[in-house]
Amino acid sequence: MTLVIMAAGMGSRYGGLKQIDPITDGGAFILDFSVYDAIVAGFDRVVFVIKEENYALFKETVGARIEDKIECVYAFQRLDDIPTSYTVPQGRVRPWGTGHAVLSAREAVGEDNFAVINADDFYGRDAFLRLGDFLRTAKPSADGVEPFCMIGYALENTLTDHGTVSRGVCSTDADGYLTGITERTKIMRTETGAAYLEGDNCFALPADTTVSMNCWGFTPAAMRGMEQGFAAFLAAEEGDPLKREFYLPSAVEQMMGAGVCRVQVLNTDAIWQGVTYPEDKPTVVEGIRRLIQSGVYPPKLW
Repeated sequence: MTLVIMAAGMGSRYGGLKQIDPITDGGAFILDFSVYDAIVAGFDRVVFVIKEENYALFKETVGARIEDKIECVYAFQRLDDIPTSYTVPQGRVRPWGTGHAVLSAREAVGEDNFAVINADDFYGRDAFLRLGDFLRTAKPSADGVEPFCMIGYALENTLTDHGTVSRGVCSTDADGYLTGITERTKIMRTETGAAYLEGDNCFALPADTTVSMNCWGFTPAAMRGMEQGFAAFLAAEEGDPLKREFYLPSAVEQMMGAGVCRVQVLNTDAIWQGVTYPEDKPTVVEGIRRLIQSGVYPPKLW
């Protein structure tokens, strides 16, 4: 099984390359813990999707520490990695989004079942164990529908105290399959609980609302579906050509709508930890420290 880690984005709100900002005295990054948990869960290869200019830095830091523990592959998210019938709009500099980031790993993934995560989110061991259990046996059903999965988090376990966050608010059917994701870009804690902003209005959200943290499990067919979806996205030419992005949740929803897949939501009670803002880092450092003290992780990962 392969783990794809999306690490090409610079954290604009964080103010730097947060994917390789140490969070332990030993110099471990958040993504080190994700790789460690993935190895425990049975993954045997990791693909880092990065900017090509960051290759040497990633290889000298992350790669140098883990290449003898798990096979490491690097894939580059390039702005010009697009269908030949399309050209990059003049003035465009930003990447094409998370769906395109995953597509950047298509050759590295090949015909493996694979998981996808963000580099700067701490997902917890339970997420990787659930992904591993699912992907080990995932294969198309008798009717040809592909089995995908998504790790679902309780909203209250994914919030920061230092500003708003973007979360995919999920809806499911009675059997626990995903029926839709609504992206809420300004979710925050309030004195009465979680809420999201839309225009000048504020709307409450239940604490146990299931949200997506971009933690997915796919069969190889997902890459073919995303290739088609990305081509359609480019052809539609909707929105600002310099800023519009092909998002992974939207790509999955398109495949669901086309009958390509069913997405099983695997809920976890794990607590997300991440550094959306610089002020988040002390909380993450303390959370990881407690996990090390309790024996979940060794003091030195590698």
